[in-house]
Amino acid sequence: MDVVTKAIILITMVLCLTSIADAISGQAIVYNPPYAPSRCYGSKDQGVMIARTPGSVFAYGRACGRKYRIQCISGTNKAIRDACTGKTVDVTVVDRCETCAANEIQLSQEAFATIARVELGRVNIEYAQYVLTSTELV
Repeated sequence: MDVVTKAIILITMVLCLTSIADAISGQAIVYNPPYAPSRCYGSKDQGVMIARTPGSVFAYGRACGRKYRIQCISGTNKAIRDACTGKTVDVTVVDRCETCAANEIQLSQEAFATIARVELGRVNIEYAQYVLTSTELV
């Protein structure tokens, strides 16, 4: 392996570790349609991979449009071993969650189903703000 390949591998490993270190622990709660109207977009449809955040994150609308990558880490009941799907989901903030605690995020039913069993209604998660790269914008 040449020096350039080794350097690329090392940089990639460091970036992966950085994204793990930036993850925030919390809980995801499922919410059901209709998803519009929303505080951020009114009656304009934003799809189904969406989220509502607590007021501290929503910050009077400054969170509108932010993207978060979310991964289920466990069910809230540790006895349920198959709560998580092992996948991540990228969601867009469209609204404020009126009933969420500071560490809770409400996910649309479809987004929740991507990471966990919907019938559980609540799971433990890790999440981080996600910024699109130029290659993902194409």
